[in-house]
Amino acid sequence: MDAKQRLRERLAKPGPLLVAGAHNGMTAKLVEEAGFDAVWASGFEISAAHCVPDANILTMAEQLGAASWMVKAVDIPIIADCDNGYGNAINVIHMVKSYESEGISAVCLEDNVFPKRCSFYAGVKRELASAEEHAGKVKACLDTRKSDDFLIIARTEALIAGWGMEEALMRGRAYADAGADFVLVHSKSEQADEVLGFAEQWDRDTPLVCVPTIYKTTTATTLYEGGYKIIIYANHGLRSGIKAQREALSTIVKEQHCSSVDHLVVPKTDVYDLIGVPQMKSDEKNFMPTGGDRVGAIILAAGASPELGELTQDKPKAMLDVKGKPVLGHQVDALNAAGVKDISVVVGYKKEAVDLTNLKTYSADESQGEAASLMQAASELDRRTLVLYGDILFDQEVVERLLQAEGDVVLVVDRSNLEGRPKRDLVHTADTKADKGERFLKGTRIDTLERIGQDIDGANGEWIGMLMLSKKGAQGLRELYADLGDGALHQAESLDKAALTDLLQALVDKGLTVNTIDTFKGWMEIDTFEDYQRAWAQLK
Repeated sequence: MDAKQRLRERLAKPGPLLVAGAHNGMTAKLVEEAGFDAVWASGFEISAAHCVPDANILTMAEQLGAASWMVKAVDIPIIADCDNGYGNAINVIHMVKSYESEGISAVCLEDNVFPKRCSFYAGVKRELASAEEHAGKVKACLDTRKSDDFLIIARTEALIAGWGMEEALMRGRAYADAGADFVLVHSKSEQADEVLGFAEQWDRDTPLVCVPTIYKTTTATTLYEGGYKIIIYANHGLRSGIKAQREALSTIVKEQHCSSVDHLVVPKTDVYDLIGVPQMKSDEKNFMPTGGDRVGAIILAAGASPELGELTQDKPKAMLDVKGKPVLGHQVDALNAAGVKDISVVVGYKKEAVDLTNLKTYSADESQGEAASLMQAASELDRRTLVLYGDILFDQEVVERLLQAEGDVVLVVDRSNLEGRPKRDLVHTADTKADKGERFLKGTRIDTLERIGQDIDGANGEWIGMLMLSKKGAQGLRELYADLGDGALHQAESLDKAALTDLLQALVDKGLTVNTIDTFKGWMEIDTFEDYQRAWAQLK
């Protein structure tokens, strides 16, 4: 069933058909979202959106183009305001062919002469075509349309022009007798008495349409009970939009910062949903070649760092400057150079200081552990995902090797220099060659994790704070986290305080394989002031 048939079906049901004006795809979407039965492709709104009067200044092609975008944007029917048909009956024939072929469900023609004038423009020259001429246009519509479901609404401006009730009734009857599917009677009276009086005297089976722009206190129920089937709220979306935009823009000029209008604007995600970004993502995933797995990255940068003193008094560790760029900036550069572009960062402590562009941000409580922080970005764990700490610097080659590694969960492990400072994430892996310190080619070595954490007996490596999850591995990690209770976990007192090492050990304990690949240096952690000095000295 197409939109025209759905319109016919809805009209056959009891109750008024509520229609609202729109001027483009977005405003049509808002009409649909609000719950209206159909969209009025308003000539007034479309003209105003081009900043010209509603006076046949725009061409039919421009009006039709706007209506066509509405058809594409929504599932509810589009009723197009076609002024006077853009000329005589010959023009109307072309108009019907064009509008019907674009998927419009109904057209409305008024009996103003060409060029028309908006019904509510005061003091302008207004003339009406003869009833005979307009009835001929109606007949031309009926003879041209391919489907009887394509509805023709004939509109009389007799009451607007001040020609009286008898003239309006005569014209309405003539258009109904010519075969119009509906007759629209327009009025600029502030009370509904005029249109209700018309309906009382209406003696044809053709149903009626009204536009209560001026008699604005009259309810749809009253109009329906008075004889009107279709009720069009023709331009309220446009007018309310002008008010909202005027307030927002003038406030920004006055206050000179965008946050001054936060209470007036919707989040960008609302716009994304309206224009179909989620569907675009799904279509990309289903139909576009990716040249390999789509890889995202999640950087954990929520925790405070009291050990760095004043250096992190007003910023998180990830935003410490190292030779003119924050640590986070260096990380993004290395990830981008390796082809990882879709990057999210979980922020917490002094999160307002994280101001890099092109990063999606998720908020976590700075007192939570790394596992809980990661789960704040759980929606990103729907693909192959690289997870890393926000306080490490690393060579691009480390990322590239991790991208090439096989396995559902893969950690990068450094086998050098296991002695030294405390608070290191140590590992013990299965390969006994690692225990003996034997030499090997790092590009060929795949090992499996047995134990991870601080104070691990017999450690033969250090996890550098970077891991890769396949789509399956990411799903497994989410499911494991959801199944864990809030009791102690490995070396953590509770799940809420658990580090990533605690979650990784839980994976191993569950019997899942966690692989490791080796790096020989090529990275550093900034955990102390000495580390920070070393980063400045070593970074090129």
